[in-house]
Amino acid sequence: MDAALLSNRGVIKLSGEDAKTFLNGLITTDTTKLEPGAGRFGALLTPQGKIVADFLITEVPVGHGGGLLIDCPRALAQPLATKLGFYKLRAKVSVENLSDAFGILAVWGGEPAVKPDLCFADPRAEDLGWRILIPPELAAKTATLVGAKMTDEAAYEAHRIACGVPRGGVDFNYGDAFPHETNMDHLHGVDFDKGCYVGQEVVSRMQHRGTARTRTVRVTFDGGAPDASVPILANDKQVGTMGSSAHNSGLATVRIDKVSDALDAGTPLMAGNVAIHLTDPDAVRGLQKKTVA
Repeated sequence: MDAALLSNRGVIKLSGEDAKTFLNGLITTDTTKLEPGAGRFGALLTPQGKIVADFLITEVPVGHGGGLLIDCPRALAQPLATKLGFYKLRAKVSVENLSDAFGILAVWGGEPAVKPDLCFADPRAEDLGWRILIPPELAAKTATLVGAKMTDEAAYEAHRIACGVPRGGVDFNYGDAFPHETNMDHLHGVDFDKGCYVGQEVVSRMQHRGTARTRTVRVTFDGGAPDASVPILANDKQVGTMGSSAHNSGLATVRIDKVSDALDAGTPLMAGNVAIHLTDPDAVRGLQKKTVA
């Protein structure tokens, strides 16, 4: 197993008797299903249904003070904590940015031999592995405890990309992407059976009408990796945008209809002077059929 301390992740804590119900009324996932040792994936949206921040959530055992911990992009930790504070009104909940005290240790390639209290399986995809919330100075000791060897963040990024899981700020821009466009509906990040939350009407409409025309897909390429944000072209017409990459694979945001047309016509996809290939073209064609059905 491998482990890496993710310096680009921060931690927010919600505590108080209303913490679960307060957060449940705001975000895409059902926080009433949270429990210690388990995690949920979700996002706070704008009223127009676009992602403000996406994150993982776990519950703190009562013996350790209770509450909820949010594993989010570190750059968004304080803005997200501030925004949640604006929403709380009279709810009995407090919000703290604990990013200086807690770090995120990602573990993958097997099951931890020992599971610390703040350890949970990444709910987005089984192959992604596990998350452990710890003080950063305990990362190496914790990795040894769970039976993993420490490696760097680049190794985890390559693993994330291989699993097909997009990362905000690289594969999509916060404030500009709908959950369906980042595959949150496929990554267990949207609960379509829960009650109301900010942006729910837009997300539900996209789900039931099948109007998500843009998706994040896995790609491979010939030669050096294209830079993130480079346009992907088919016959000089833009059909998508490159996201993150590692080795000879990456993620891209594409228009399903336009890429399906290019595939059917045998038109090559290019990002700059690099040829791009869809890892699973049949899956993209399947998404196109669902969109137009």
